[in-house]
Amino acid sequence: MPPVGNDARLSAWVHGRVQGVGFRWWTRARALELGLTGFAANKDDGRVHVVARGSRAACQRLLDLLQGGGTPGRVDTVVYDWSEPGDPIKGFAER
Repeated sequence: MPPVGNDARLSAWVHGRVQGVGFRWWTRARALELGLTGFAANKDDGRVHVVARGSRAACQRLLDLLQGGGTPGRVDTVVYDWSEPGDPIKGFAER
């Protein structure tokens, strides 16, 4: 469940065929459209770690998009958690 305030931080670990298919670029584009900051980073085990900071509603929308089946590649599952927004993040990076 997202924090109660207006802003939140979403951390999502996306499992599936999500590296080498434009997934991070797609995620960055969706996040920027939603006014979010953060990053999408490839992990050595094949997952992509997505951190998004902004309004709870926008973070939830990004999570819905990550789980929704319209992503590049193939998403098998998304493991996520919510936290307080913490320090500001500048922009949205692909790592």
